Amino acid sequence: MTVLTALLRARSTVALDSDGERLLLRTDATGVDQLAEWRSGVQRPLTAFDDRVLTARYRPGHRQVVLEGDVGGDERTRLWLLDLDTPLVQDRSRLRALSHHPDAVHHLAGVSPDGRTVAVLSNRRDRISFDVWLLDLDTGKEQLLYDGGGWCRPGSGFSPDGRWLSVLRPGPRAMDTDSLLLDVVTGEQQVLLAHPQEAAVVGSPAWVDATTLLVSSNVGRDRSALVRVGVATHEATAVLEREWDVDGWTSPDGTTLLAVSNVDGASHCELFDAATLASRGPVALPDPDAVIAWSHLLPHPLVLDDGAAVVTCSSPTMPSDVWRLLPDTAPHRLTESRTGVDPAALRRPERAVVRSFDGVSVPLFLYRPGTPPGAGPPPVVVVLHGGPEGQSDRSFSPVVQALAARGYAVVVPNVRGSTGYGKHYYGLDDTTRRLDSVRDLAAVHGWLEEAGLDPARAALWGVSYGGYLVLAGCAFQPDVWVAGVDIAGISDLVTFLERTADYRRAHREREYGSLDTDREFLASASPLRRVEQIRAPLFVVHGANDPRVPLNEAEQLVAALRMGDVACELLVYGDEGHGLAKLVNRLDAYSRAIAFLDRVLAPEAEGRA
Repeated sequence: MTVLTALLRARSTVALDSDGERLLLRTDATGVDQLAEWRSGVQRPLTAFDDRVLTARYRPGHRQVVLEGDVGGDERTRLWLLDLDTPLVQDRSRLRALSHHPDAVHHLAGVSPDGRTVAVLSNRRDRISFDVWLLDLDTGKEQLLYDGGGWCRPGSGFSPDGRWLSVLRPGPRAMDTDSLLLDVVTGEQQVLLAHPQEAAVVGSPAWVDATTLLVSSNVGRDRSALVRVGVATHEATAVLEREWDVDGWTSPDGTTLLAVSNVDGASHCELFDAATLASRGPVALPDPDAVIAWSHLLPHPLVLDDGAAVVTCSSPTMPSDVWRLLPDTAPHRLTESRTGVDPAALRRPERAVVRSFDGVSVPLFLYRPGTPPGAGPPPVVVVLHGGPEGQSDRSFSPVVQALAARGYAVVVPNVRGSTGYGKHYYGLDDTTRRLDSVRDLAAVHGWLEEAGLDPARAALWGVSYGGYLVLAGCAFQPDVWVAGVDIAGISDLVTFLERTADYRRAHREREYGSLDTDREFLASASPLRRVEQIRAPLFVVHGANDPRVPLNEAEQLVAALRMGDVACELLVYGDEGHGLAKLVNRLDAYSRAIAFLDRVLAPEAEGRA
């Protein structure tokens, strides 16, 4: 087994929900994300579908789970009800379907504390706007709660008393999020920390009691802080501010607060009394570079009524696992994921900062290969995150570790537009400033020799928006980059916006620019419009069912490159959407991509996988 195969086969386990005694997990032990249940150290698989399970929640008072999944990565997610006391379920047709519009998207927005109601976000009405529906699990009756428009996303679910439902709604500007509370009886709407004069992100509420909540927000500030809000009075007071962004979650009984700071791509944890903000004592993580995972795509940490926190955690040398945290206590591992590789052989990042063309500081991580002394400067792969509203952190990456084991230095930058470094920084690439983030790549390249790396053998690797940066780097800086690996990347910003899923278009135009007013700029910033400048060979990977960046983005690029006799390989996976969700496809695509880099960059280091 190669190092890459061993690393990719490492299990990834995520905690989804708790009923107080048990944990609901998502694990890719089968090669595709599935459900499992943990209790007293025993993990029992619940599903074995061909397609992935995205998230799930317990139904209180019942041995049942509401789960969300899609087919072939098409992101037209649907909902089912699973009986937990049945044997392993291998066919979704054996489940009770809770959504009946297969061409629409359905997101699980919460299960009420009494176990009777499921909140569903769906665009079934017009395929653009997401409405909120309440589904009575006993009668099957549906009630429309919200039809205010927008690409809404689930928030933190129902309040502990079941009165309010949390929903996140995009604002009118880039990186602008409203946090809504919907009264499930009256339909009343409250906007937490309304900010009509500025773009800002307001997170999901963490409830202290029926009248008080905490919310993470950067309204009026550059970094997010925890703010206490009175539901009736609307009074807001910042109660926990740190040098870095901080987010927080409370236990169901409202007594315990878990606060997590994003410290340059690593996590710092604190547990508090939620009412008084008195510290419960220091909380240790299993690794100094540990990252607690959460986002709008991942479940948030769980805080239990016994005062413990259950978190999904990884580090550069440790795959994703579930840990139990208590103050003044060593972290306790609840699940076990192994890489099949000696952890001592895995690389830890060095931190550096590069000064870009306009003086902006671009943070990055450098993973040096384990090369013997005197081997000479190693070749470089620059790995770029998606988003643009994303961040490269210190979580476990099989690709980064496999490249380092192969003899490559791996540089992982957070170019302007990345989150985690303040509101000002993530706004520096909005709309017509898009190419400034590409200019950051040139600054990274200019730093390589200073870092002891080989600038003449430097390639780009990226997924989604990172794929766009790969193509843009090769198109706008053809004398700099010698190869590129583009996975689900955008080749033309105009055709991307024209063909992306209807419900995504207006939201993405806030970030990239409008087809109506910015079309000329969008065209000028598109790698496809400069394809004649591309000389670097490219390796392109795409899912046939991708609703975000349609397959046409890859096909039109490859056709144009081949007309210009530029070396290019294209892999299309018929059972994938945006990115690669299935292990068998990741093993195939990543091994072939690294072999492609070997041919182009010819690393001379020992210890190839």
